[in-house]
Amino acid sequence: MPAALGFATIAVLLLLTMTRRASVLVALILLPVLAALIGGFAGDLGELILGGLSRVAPTGIMIAFAVLYFSLMVDAGLFDPLIRGLLRVARGDPLRITVATAVLTLCVALDGDGASTFLITVSALLPVYRRLGMNPLVLSGVVCLGAGVMNMVPWGGPTVRAMAALKLDSSEVFNPVLPAMGFGVAWVLVASYLLGRRERNRLAALSPRGPATDVREGEDERDGREPAASTTATATTAATEPESSRHATAATADGERQTLRAPGDGPGTVRVPPLPRTWLNLFNLLLTVALVVCLIQEVMPLPVLFVLGFAIALLVNHPTWEQQQALLDKHAKSVVLVTTMIFAAGVLTGILTGTRMIDEMAEALVSVVPGSLGSHLPVAVAVTGMPLSLVFTPDAYYFGVLPVLAETAQGFGTDPAEVARAAVLGQMTTGFPLSPLTASTFILVGMSGVSLGEHQRFIFRWAFATTLVMTAGALLTGAFPL
Repeated sequence: MPAALGFATIAVLLLLTMTRRASVLVALILLPVLAALIGGFAGDLGELILGGLSRVAPTGIMIAFAVLYFSLMVDAGLFDPLIRGLLRVARGDPLRITVATAVLTLCVALDGDGASTFLITVSALLPVYRRLGMNPLVLSGVVCLGAGVMNMVPWGGPTVRAMAALKLDSSEVFNPVLPAMGFGVAWVLVASYLLGRRERNRLAALSPRGPATDVREGEDERDGREPAASTTATATTAATEPESSRHATAATADGERQTLRAPGDGPGTVRVPPLPRTWLNLFNLLLTVALVVCLIQEVMPLPVLFVLGFAIALLVNHPTWEQQQALLDKHAKSVVLVTTMIFAAGVLTGILTGTRMIDEMAEALVSVVPGSLGSHLPVAVAVTGMPLSLVFTPDAYYFGVLPVLAETAQGFGTDPAEVARAAVLGQMTTGFPLSPLTASTFILVGMSGVSLGEHQRFIFRWAFATTLVMTAGALLTGAFPL
Protein backbone atom coordinates (compact mmCIF):
# COMPACT_ATOMS: atom_id res chain seq x y z
CA MET A 1 0.00 0.00 0.00
CA PRO A 2 2.64 2.63 0.91
CA ALA A 3 4.68 1.76 -2.20
CA ALA A 4 1.63 2.09 -4.46
CA LEU A 5 0.73 5.40 -2.84
CA GLY A 6 4.28 6.66 -3.33
CA PHE A 7 4.48 5.68 -6.99
CA ALA A 8 1.01 7.14 -7.61
CA THR A 9 1.96 10.41 -5.93
CA ILE A 10 5.08 10.83 -8.04
CA ALA A 11 3.27 9.84 -11.24
CA VAL A 12 0.40 12.28 -10.69
CA LEU A 13 2.86 15.01 -9.69
CA LEU A 14 4.83 14.60 -12.93
CA LEU A 15 1.65 14.39 -14.98
CA LEU A 16 0.14 17.56 -13.51
CA THR A 17 3.31 19.63 -13.74
CA MET A 18 4.37 18.51 -17.22
CA THR A 19 0.87 19.05 -18.65
CA ARG A 20 0.52 22.32 -16.70
CA ARG A 21 -2.76 21.22 -15.14
CA ALA A 22 -1.62 22.54 -11.76
CA SER A 23 1.17 24.74 -10.50
CA VAL A 24 4.23 22.96 -9.13
CA LEU A 25 3.75 24.66 -5.76
CA VAL A 26 0.20 23.35 -5.32
CA ALA A 27 1.09 19.86 -6.56
CA LEU A 28 4.14 19.54 -4.30
CA ILE A 29 2.09 20.37 -1.21
CA LEU A 30 -1.38 18.94 -1.73
CA LEU A 31 -0.59 15.64 -3.49
CA PRO A 32 1.63 14.21 -0.71
CA VAL A 33 -0.80 15.49 1.92
CA LEU A 34 -3.61 13.66 0.15
CA ALA A 35 -1.48 10.51 -0.08
CA ALA A 36 -0.72 10.70 3.66
CA LEU A 37 -4.43 11.03 4.46
CA ILE A 38 -5.30 8.05 2.26
CA GLY A 39 -2.51 6.01 3.85
CA GLY A 40 -3.83 6.66 7.36
CA PHE A 41 -1.10 9.07 8.50
CA ALA A 42 -3.42 11.97 9.33
CA GLY A 43 -2.34 12.02 12.97
CA ASP A 44 1.34 12.37 12.06
CA LEU A 45 0.84 14.82 9.22
CA GLY A 46 2.04 17.90 11.08
CA GLU A 47 5.19 16.20 12.33
CA LEU A 48 5.96 14.76 8.89
CA ILE A 49 5.61 18.11 7.14
CA LEU A 50 7.62 19.92 9.80
CA GLY A 51 10.40 17.35 9.49
CA GLY A 52 10.57 17.87 5.74
CA LEU A 53 10.56 21.66 6.11
CA SER A 54 13.35 21.45 8.68
CA ARG A 55 15.54 19.46 6.31
CA VAL A 56 15.20 21.95 3.45
CA ALA A 57 15.33 25.06 5.65
CA PRO A 58 19.11 25.55 5.23
CA THR A 59 18.72 25.32 1.46
CA GLY A 60 15.83 27.77 1.52
CA ILE A 61 17.82 30.26 3.58
CA MET A 62 20.83 29.86 1.31
CA ILE A 63 18.88 30.43 -1.90
CA ALA A 64 17.02 33.43 -0.50
CA PHE A 65 20.23 35.30 0.31
CA ALA A 66 22.06 33.92 -2.74
CA VAL A 67 19.38 35.31 -5.07
CA LEU A 68 19.60 38.65 -3.31
CA TYR A 69 23.41 38.63 -3.48
CA PHE A 70 23.70 37.81 -7.17
CA SER A 71 20.82 40.14 -8.05
CA LEU A 72 22.68 42.94 -6.30
CA MET A 73 25.84 42.09 -8.23
CA VAL A 74 23.99 42.03 -11.54
CA ASP A 75 22.50 45.46 -10.78
CA ALA A 76 25.96 46.73 -9.81
CA GLY A 77 27.35 45.63 -13.19
CA LEU A 78 29.73 42.96 -11.88
CA PHE A 79 28.95 40.63 -14.79
CA ASP A 80 28.89 43.35 -17.48
CA PRO A 81 32.50 42.68 -18.60
CA LEU A 82 31.72 38.96 -18.90
CA ILE A 83 28.54 39.75 -20.83
CA ARG A 84 30.35 42.12 -23.17
CA GLY A 85 33.14 39.60 -23.67
CA LEU A 86 30.74 36.76 -24.47
CA LEU A 87 28.76 38.94 -26.86
CA ARG A 88 31.89 40.12 -28.65
CA VAL A 89 33.30 36.62 -28.97
CA ALA A 90 29.94 35.22 -30.01
CA ARG A 91 29.14 38.19 -32.27
CA GLY A 92 25.52 37.87 -31.28
CA ASP A 93 25.46 34.21 -32.38
CA PRO A 94 23.14 32.10 -30.18
CA LEU A 95 25.06 28.96 -31.16
CA ARG A 96 28.33 30.27 -29.73
CA ILE A 97 26.57 31.53 -26.60
CA THR A 98 25.02 28.10 -26.03
CA VAL A 99 28.34 26.29 -26.38
CA ALA A 100 29.96 28.87 -24.07
CA THR A 101 27.21 28.10 -21.55
CA ALA A 102 28.16 24.43 -21.60
CA VAL A 103 31.86 25.17 -21.18
CA LEU A 104 31.25 27.57 -18.28
CA THR A 105 28.94 25.10 -16.54
CA LEU A 106 31.43 22.24 -16.89
CA CYS A 107 34.10 24.41 -15.27
CA VAL A 108 31.97 25.82 -12.44
CA ALA A 109 30.43 22.42 -11.63
CA LEU A 110 33.82 20.98 -10.69
CA ASP A 111 32.98 21.73 -7.06
CA GLY A 112 30.29 19.03 -7.21
CA ASP A 113 27.62 21.29 -5.73
CA GLY A 114 24.59 21.76 -7.97
CA ALA A 115 23.15 24.69 -6.04
CA SER A 116 26.26 26.88 -6.31
CA THR A 117 26.70 25.87 -9.97
CA PHE A 118 23.21 27.04 -10.83
CA LEU A 119 23.54 30.23 -8.83
CA ILE A 120 26.78 31.26 -10.51
CA THR A 121 26.11 30.22 -14.11
CA VAL A 122 22.51 31.40 -14.36
CA SER A 123 23.30 34.73 -12.67
CA ALA A 124 26.15 35.36 -15.11
CA LEU A 125 24.47 34.17 -18.31
CA LEU A 126 20.78 35.03 -18.00
CA PRO A 127 21.39 38.70 -18.89
CA VAL A 128 23.17 37.54 -22.05
CA TYR A 129 20.25 35.35 -23.06
CA ARG A 130 17.83 38.17 -22.39
CA ARG A 131 19.95 40.62 -24.34
CA LEU A 132 19.86 38.32 -27.37
CA GLY A 133 16.21 37.34 -26.95
CA MET A 134 17.13 33.66 -26.53
CA ASN A 135 14.79 31.10 -25.00
CA PRO A 136 15.65 30.69 -21.28
CA LEU A 137 14.85 26.97 -21.59
CA VAL A 138 18.06 26.65 -23.60
CA LEU A 139 19.98 28.14 -20.66
CA SER A 140 18.37 25.92 -18.02
CA GLY A 141 18.69 22.89 -20.30
CA VAL A 142 22.37 23.27 -21.17
CA VAL A 143 23.27 24.06 -17.56
CA CYS A 144 21.31 20.94 -16.58
CA LEU A 145 23.35 18.79 -18.97
CA GLY A 146 26.73 20.13 -17.87
CA ALA A 147 26.00 20.02 -14.16
CA GLY A 148 24.58 16.49 -14.45
CA VAL A 149 27.74 15.02 -15.93
CA MET A 150 30.03 16.86 -13.52
CA ASN A 151 28.00 15.64 -10.54
CA MET A 152 29.82 12.32 -11.04
CA VAL A 153 33.03 13.69 -9.47
CA PRO A 154 34.21 11.72 -6.41
CA TRP A 155 33.23 14.52 -4.05
CA GLY A 156 29.77 14.85 -5.60
CA GLY A 157 26.73 13.56 -3.72
CA PRO A 158 25.86 10.46 -5.82
CA THR A 159 29.38 9.03 -5.98
CA VAL A 160 29.96 9.64 -2.27
CA ARG A 161 26.68 7.88 -1.45
CA ALA A 162 27.51 4.94 -3.72
CA MET A 163 30.92 4.49 -2.09
CA ALA A 164 29.47 4.77 1.41
CA ALA A 165 26.57 2.40 0.76
CA LEU A 166 28.75 -0.39 -0.66
CA LYS A 167 31.90 0.41 1.36
CA LEU A 168 34.01 1.08 -1.72
CA ASP A 169 36.62 3.73 -2.46
CA SER A 170 37.06 6.16 -5.33
CA SER A 171 39.49 3.94 -7.23
CA GLU A 172 36.82 1.22 -7.42
CA VAL A 173 33.86 3.42 -8.35
CA PHE A 174 34.98 6.64 -10.05
CA ASN A 175 38.29 5.85 -11.73
CA PRO A 176 36.88 3.11 -14.02
CA VAL A 177 34.06 5.39 -15.25
CA LEU A 178 36.31 8.41 -15.84
CA PRO A 179 36.61 7.64 -19.58
CA ALA A 180 32.81 7.30 -19.75
CA MET A 181 32.54 10.68 -18.07
CA GLY A 182 34.74 12.03 -20.87
CA PHE A 183 32.21 10.65 -23.35
CA GLY A 184 29.52 12.49 -21.41
CA VAL A 185 31.41 15.79 -21.51
CA ALA A 186 31.87 15.43 -25.27
CA TRP A 187 28.15 14.72 -25.68
CA VAL A 188 27.24 17.81 -23.63
CA LEU A 189 29.29 19.95 -26.02
CA VAL A 190 27.67 18.29 -29.04
CA ALA A 191 24.19 18.70 -27.54
CA SER A 192 24.85 22.38 -26.76
CA TYR A 193 25.96 22.87 -30.38
CA LEU A 194 22.77 21.27 -31.67
CA LEU A 195 20.55 23.25 -29.28
CA GLY A 196 22.41 26.44 -30.16
CA ARG A 197 22.00 25.84 -33.86
CA ARG A 198 18.28 25.26 -33.38
CA GLU A 199 17.98 28.47 -31.37
CA ARG A 200 19.93 30.38 -34.01
CA ASN A 201 17.51 29.17 -36.68
CA ARG A 202 14.51 30.08 -34.53
CA LEU A 203 15.71 33.62 -34.00
CA ALA A 204 16.65 33.95 -37.67
CA ALA A 205 13.10 32.96 -38.64
CA LEU A 206 11.70 35.62 -36.33
CA SER A 207 14.07 38.30 -37.61
CA PRO A 208 15.26 38.23 -41.25
CA ARG A 209 18.28 40.25 -40.16
CA GLY A 210 19.65 37.19 -38.35
CA PRO A 211 20.87 37.11 -34.76
CA ALA A 212 19.29 39.59 -32.39
CA THR A 213 22.46 41.42 -31.55
CA ASP A 214 25.63 41.99 -33.49
CA VAL A 215 28.38 43.25 -31.24
CA ARG A 216 31.60 44.23 -32.90
CA GLU A 217 34.94 44.87 -31.34
CA GLY A 218 34.95 48.09 -29.37
CA GLU A 219 31.17 48.46 -29.48
CA ASP A 220 29.13 48.24 -26.27
CA GLU A 221 26.25 45.80 -26.51
CA ARG A 222 23.86 48.38 -25.11
CA ASP A 223 24.17 50.27 -28.37
CA GLY A 224 23.10 47.26 -30.44
CA ARG A 225 19.78 46.60 -32.05
CA GLU A 226 16.69 45.53 -30.21
CA PRO A 227 16.58 41.73 -29.79
CA ALA A 228 14.28 39.63 -31.85
CA ALA A 229 10.96 38.67 -30.35
CA SER A 230 10.96 35.57 -28.22
CA THR A 231 9.39 34.08 -25.17
CA THR A 232 11.46 36.40 -23.01
CA ALA A 233 11.73 39.46 -25.17
CA THR A 234 8.67 41.22 -23.83
CA ALA A 235 9.87 40.86 -20.28
CA THR A 236 13.25 42.34 -21.03
CA THR A 237 12.60 45.05 -23.62
CA ALA A 238 13.48 47.83 -21.23
CA ALA A 239 16.78 46.20 -20.42
CA THR A 240 17.74 45.64 -24.04
CA GLU A 241 16.68 48.85 -25.79
CA PRO A 242 19.36 51.32 -26.80
CA GLU A 243 19.79 54.24 -24.45
CA SER A 244 18.56 56.68 -27.07
CA SER A 245 15.24 54.84 -27.45
CA ARG A 246 14.32 54.47 -23.79
CA HIS A 247 11.53 57.02 -23.98
CA ALA A 248 8.41 55.19 -22.93
CA THR A 249 5.02 56.09 -24.37
CA ALA A 250 1.72 56.13 -22.57
CA ALA A 251 -1.88 56.67 -23.60
CA THR A 252 -3.64 59.84 -22.43
CA ALA A 253 -7.29 60.03 -21.50
CA ASP A 254 -8.12 61.04 -25.08
CA GLY A 255 -6.32 58.00 -26.48
CA GLU A 256 -3.36 60.03 -27.75
CA ARG A 257 0.20 58.80 -27.24
CA GLN A 258 2.64 60.96 -25.36
CA THR A 259 6.33 60.54 -24.66
CA LEU A 260 7.54 60.06 -21.10
CA ARG A 261 11.03 61.47 -20.82
CA ALA A 262 13.78 59.58 -19.07
CA PRO A 263 15.61 61.13 -16.09
CA GLY A 264 17.86 63.99 -17.16
CA ASP A 265 15.93 64.80 -20.34
CA GLY A 266 13.89 67.73 -19.04
CA PRO A 267 15.23 71.28 -18.96
CA GLY A 268 17.16 72.08 -15.84
CA THR A 269 17.14 68.52 -14.48
CA VAL A 270 20.23 66.83 -13.14
CA ARG A 271 21.65 63.96 -15.14
CA VAL A 272 21.57 60.46 -13.66
CA PRO A 273 24.55 59.59 -11.45
CA PRO A 274 27.78 58.60 -13.19
CA LEU A 275 28.91 55.00 -13.54
CA PRO A 276 29.99 53.22 -10.33
CA ARG A 277 33.47 53.99 -9.12
CA THR A 278 36.23 51.62 -10.10
CA TRP A 279 37.03 50.74 -6.52
CA LEU A 280 33.43 49.60 -5.95
CA ASN A 281 33.58 47.28 -8.96
CA LEU A 282 36.89 45.93 -7.71
CA PHE A 283 35.45 45.40 -4.23
CA ASN A 284 32.47 43.49 -5.64
CA LEU A 285 34.76 41.29 -7.71
CA LEU A 286 37.04 40.48 -4.78
CA LEU A 287 34.08 39.82 -2.49
CA THR A 288 32.50 37.44 -5.02
CA VAL A 289 35.75 35.59 -5.64
CA ALA A 290 36.29 35.24 -1.88
CA LEU A 291 32.71 33.99 -1.47
CA VAL A 292 33.11 31.37 -4.22
CA VAL A 293 36.42 30.18 -2.75
CA CYS A 294 34.82 29.87 0.69
CA LEU A 295 31.93 27.93 -0.85
CA ILE A 296 34.30 25.47 -2.49
CA GLN A 297 36.47 25.12 0.61
CA GLU A 298 33.36 24.88 2.84
CA VAL A 299 34.82 27.38 5.28
CA MET A 300 31.34 27.84 6.75
CA PRO A 301 27.91 26.39 5.98
CA LEU A 302 26.58 27.71 2.68
CA PRO A 303 23.62 29.60 4.20
CA VAL A 304 25.93 31.43 6.61
CA LEU A 305 28.31 32.44 3.81
CA PHE A 306 25.54 33.92 1.68
CA VAL A 307 23.93 35.71 4.65
CA LEU A 308 27.23 37.36 5.53
CA GLY A 309 28.17 38.03 1.91
CA PHE A 310 24.88 39.72 1.11
CA ALA A 311 24.94 41.85 4.24
CA ILE A 312 28.44 43.13 3.44
CA ALA A 313 27.63 43.73 -0.24
CA LEU A 314 24.40 45.54 0.61
CA LEU A 315 26.10 47.85 3.11
CA VAL A 316 28.92 48.79 0.75
CA ASN A 317 26.87 49.16 -2.45
CA HIS A 318 23.75 50.70 -0.89
CA PRO A 319 24.81 52.49 2.29
CA THR A 320 21.49 54.28 3.00
CA TRP A 321 18.32 52.74 4.36
CA GLU A 322 16.30 53.97 1.41
CA GLN A 323 18.64 52.34 -1.10
CA GLN A 324 18.68 49.06 0.81
CA GLN A 325 14.89 48.98 1.04
CA ALA A 326 14.54 49.74 -2.67
CA LEU A 327 16.80 46.80 -3.59
CA LEU A 328 14.87 44.42 -1.32
CA ASP A 329 11.56 45.58 -2.80
CA LYS A 330 12.90 45.15 -6.33
CA HIS A 331 13.99 41.52 -5.91
CA ALA A 332 11.47 40.29 -3.33
CA LYS A 333 9.35 38.55 -5.98
CA SER A 334 12.28 36.47 -7.24
CA VAL A 335 13.18 35.38 -3.71
CA VAL A 336 9.62 34.38 -2.85
CA LEU A 337 9.10 32.40 -6.07
CA VAL A 338 12.23 30.29 -5.57
CA THR A 339 12.10 29.76 -1.80
CA THR A 340 8.43 28.75 -1.76
CA MET A 341 9.23 26.00 -4.28
CA ILE A 342 12.02 24.69 -2.08
CA PHE A 343 9.84 24.56 1.02
CA ALA A 344 7.05 22.93 -0.98
CA ALA A 345 9.53 20.25 -2.07
CA GLY A 346 10.29 19.80 1.63
CA VAL A 347 6.65 18.90 2.23
CA LEU A 348 6.84 16.21 -0.46
CA THR A 349 10.10 14.64 0.71
CA GLY A 350 9.10 14.90 4.37
CA ILE A 351 5.90 12.93 3.83
CA LEU A 352 7.40 10.36 1.45
CA THR A 353 10.33 9.74 3.79
CA GLY A 354 8.50 9.93 7.11
CA THR A 355 5.74 7.54 6.05
CA ARG A 356 8.39 5.13 4.68
CA MET A 357 6.74 5.29 1.25
CA ILE A 358 10.19 5.79 -0.28
CA ASP A 359 11.57 2.70 1.50
CA GLU A 360 8.60 0.61 0.38
CA MET A 361 9.01 1.88 -3.19
CA ALA A 362 12.66 0.81 -3.16
CA GLU A 363 11.80 -2.68 -1.95
CA ALA A 364 9.00 -2.97 -4.51
CA LEU A 365 11.34 -1.96 -7.32
CA VAL A 366 13.96 -4.53 -6.35
CA SER A 367 11.36 -7.28 -6.01
CA VAL A 368 10.32 -6.98 -9.65
CA VAL A 369 13.85 -7.45 -11.02
CA PRO A 370 13.74 -10.79 -12.91
CA GLY A 371 16.42 -13.36 -12.20
CA SER A 372 17.29 -13.57 -15.89
CA LEU A 373 18.46 -9.97 -15.70
CA GLY A 374 21.01 -10.69 -13.01
CA SER A 375 24.06 -10.98 -15.23
CA HIS A 376 23.07 -7.82 -17.12
CA LEU A 377 22.15 -5.85 -14.02
CA PRO A 378 24.84 -3.12 -14.37
CA VAL A 379 23.54 -2.12 -17.83
CA ALA A 380 19.95 -2.12 -16.56
CA VAL A 381 20.95 0.02 -13.58
CA ALA A 382 22.79 2.49 -15.83
CA VAL A 383 19.92 2.89 -18.29
CA THR A 384 17.17 3.21 -15.66
CA GLY A 385 19.12 5.39 -13.23
CA MET A 386 18.36 8.71 -14.90
CA PRO A 387 14.54 8.26 -15.15
CA LEU A 388 14.44 6.92 -11.59
CA SER A 389 15.90 10.22 -10.42
CA LEU A 390 12.37 11.56 -10.85
CA VAL A 391 11.05 8.93 -8.42
CA PHE A 392 13.67 8.37 -5.71
CA THR A 393 15.60 10.79 -3.55
CA PRO A 394 19.37 10.21 -3.68
CA ASP A 395 19.42 8.78 -0.16
CA ALA A 396 16.51 6.43 -0.88
CA TYR A 397 18.15 5.08 -4.03
CA TYR A 398 21.76 4.81 -2.93
CA PHE A 399 21.11 3.58 0.61
CA GLY A 400 17.89 1.66 -0.08
CA VAL A 401 17.85 0.36 -3.66
CA LEU A 402 21.54 0.13 -4.58
CA PRO A 403 22.69 -2.24 -1.79
CA VAL A 404 19.93 -4.73 -2.66
CA LEU A 405 20.73 -4.51 -6.38
CA ALA A 406 24.44 -5.00 -5.66
CA GLU A 407 23.75 -8.04 -3.48
CA THR A 408 21.50 -9.49 -6.18
CA ALA A 409 24.17 -8.92 -8.83
CA GLN A 410 26.80 -10.55 -6.63
CA GLY A 411 24.67 -13.68 -6.53
CA PHE A 412 25.08 -13.88 -10.30
CA GLY A 413 28.85 -13.39 -10.09
CA THR A 414 28.83 -9.64 -10.83
CA ASP A 415 31.11 -7.36 -8.83
CA PRO A 416 29.04 -4.93 -6.69
CA ALA A 417 31.45 -2.17 -7.71
CA GLU A 418 30.20 -2.53 -11.29
CA VAL A 419 26.65 -1.85 -10.12
CA ALA A 420 27.86 1.25 -8.26
CA ARG A 421 29.64 2.50 -11.40
CA ALA A 422 26.49 1.98 -13.43
CA ALA A 423 24.36 3.85 -10.90
CA VAL A 424 26.44 7.04 -11.00
CA LEU A 425 26.01 7.28 -14.77
CA GLY A 426 22.47 8.55 -14.33
CA GLN A 427 20.90 8.30 -10.90
CA MET A 428 20.92 11.84 -9.49
CA THR A 429 23.80 12.78 -11.82
CA THR A 430 22.33 13.47 -15.24
CA GLY A 431 18.89 13.20 -13.62
CA PHE A 432 19.18 15.48 -10.60
CA PRO A 433 18.60 18.83 -12.39
CA LEU A 434 15.20 17.55 -13.57
CA SER A 435 14.01 15.87 -10.37
CA PRO A 436 11.29 17.48 -8.24
CA LEU A 437 12.85 15.66 -5.27
CA THR A 438 15.99 17.84 -5.16
CA ALA A 439 15.85 21.44 -3.98
CA SER A 440 18.59 22.58 -6.36
CA THR A 441 16.31 21.83 -9.34
CA PHE A 442 14.04 24.65 -8.19
CA ILE A 443 17.02 26.97 -7.93
CA LEU A 444 17.77 26.27 -11.61
CA VAL A 445 14.25 26.70 -12.93
CA GLY A 446 13.41 29.55 -10.57
CA MET A 447 16.42 31.67 -11.45
CA SER A 448 16.04 30.88 -15.17
CA GLY A 449 12.41 31.97 -15.08
CA VAL A 450 10.97 28.72 -16.48
CA SER A 451 8.50 26.22 -15.06
CA LEU A 452 9.53 22.75 -13.95
CA GLY A 453 7.25 21.06 -16.45
CA GLU A 454 8.59 23.09 -19.38
CA HIS A 455 12.15 22.39 -18.28
CA GLN A 456 11.52 18.65 -18.03
CA ARG A 457 9.79 18.43 -21.41
CA PHE A 458 12.55 20.44 -23.08
CA ILE A 459 15.65 18.67 -21.79
CA PHE A 460 14.62 15.18 -20.62
CA ARG A 461 15.53 13.36 -23.84
CA TRP A 462 18.87 15.18 -24.04
CA ALA A 463 19.71 14.27 -20.45
CA PHE A 464 18.67 10.65 -21.01
CA ALA A 465 20.84 10.60 -24.14
CA THR A 466 23.77 11.70 -21.95
CA THR A 467 23.31 8.62 -19.79
CA LEU A 468 23.06 6.38 -22.86
CA VAL A 469 26.25 7.85 -24.32
CA MET A 470 28.14 7.35 -21.05
CA THR A 471 26.76 3.81 -20.73
CA ALA A 472 28.07 3.02 -24.19
CA GLY A 473 31.41 4.57 -23.20
CA ALA A 474 31.53 2.47 -20.03
CA LEU A 475 30.89 -0.70 -22.02
CA LEU A 476 33.57 0.19 -24.57
CA THR A 477 36.17 0.96 -21.90
CA GLY A 478 35.33 -2.05 -19.72
CA ALA A 479 33.89 -0.27 -16.68
CA PHE A 480 31.26 -3.04 -16.60
CA PRO A 481 30.33 -5.84 -19.01
CA LEU A 482 27.27 -6.14 -21.17
